[in-house]
Amino acid sequence: MDRRSFLRSSSLAAVAATLGSGFNRLLADHHEATPLYKISLAQWSLHRAFRSGDKDSRDFAKIARQDFDIDAIEYVNQFFMDKAKDSAYIKDLDKRAQDQGVKQLLIMCDGEGNLGDPDKTRRTQAVENHYKWVEAAKTLGCHSIRVNAASRGSYDDQISLAADGLARLSEFAAGHGLNVIVENHGGLSSNGAWLAAVIRKVNLRNCGTLPDFGNFRVSNEEMYDRYQGVKELMPFAYAVSAKSHDFNDLGNEAHTDYYKMMKIVLNAGYHGYVGIEYEGGGISEMDGIRKTRDLLLKVREILS
Repeated sequence: MDRRSFLRSSSLAAVAATLGSGFNRLLADHHEATPLYKISLAQWSLHRAFRSGDKDSRDFAKIARQDFDIDAIEYVNQFFMDKAKDSAYIKDLDKRAQDQGVKQLLIMCDGEGNLGDPDKTRRTQAVENHYKWVEAAKTLGCHSIRVNAASRGSYDDQISLAADGLARLSEFAAGHGLNVIVENHGGLSSNGAWLAAVIRKVNLRNCGTLPDFGNFRVSNEEMYDRYQGVKELMPFAYAVSAKSHDFNDLGNEAHTDYYKMMKIVLNAGYHGYVGIEYEGGGISEMDGIRKTRDLLLKVREILS
């Protein structure tokens, strides 16, 4: 504990001793009412179940609420790829989520082309391919769509290309009151310094990041430091993805120190939703989600 933390803790202890149990209850109620961060569920956590048809995207909100007591979700477009313009389907998604009292935070968008494609025609097509997901996200009451910043070429060329595509998409999204947020998701986007430079070059309020704890493989030969990467991306974050794969006997994630990572997140001033994104295979998807949720709750309690 540093000097500032010691003095703050000592002052609180003195006040608590003076005011008694009433103050302690008030302090506890404050922490309970305003948690350090909230927990959401990313649909990708159940990607095998949704891909196989065992689960239906229209039931995702119900699953989050009834199986995990989670009140906020993040969709993945891959599981209803042909439904973006199906207004009846999107409205049904919205109604089912509202019936469960579940917030719909964002749609993770893949498979719509490279926003940093060196070919201008293909880059423009990729930008326009995302428009329908912006419109669907607006109907669902989401705050963002999550996109990728894939490109080709030199380090600097890819910054310019990705920034161009993102800027044009962000301008469209701004007209719908939505953010466009980029995940570190392979290639140079998994280099925290590169992606931060792209966001700075776009320089639009509604263009930001979704730092993922685990996606820092730049290539087969290069791994970027995950803690450094998250630290670099957090100043632009509108969402956070708590990636998990394996757990040890203490219930901690085997590859990511969640205590260290969540301190980085909180030190950046972020207190929004942290999305569970279980991607492991050693246990069932349902159990993986529960273990990730319980770890996030444990870390939150300790850090509080």
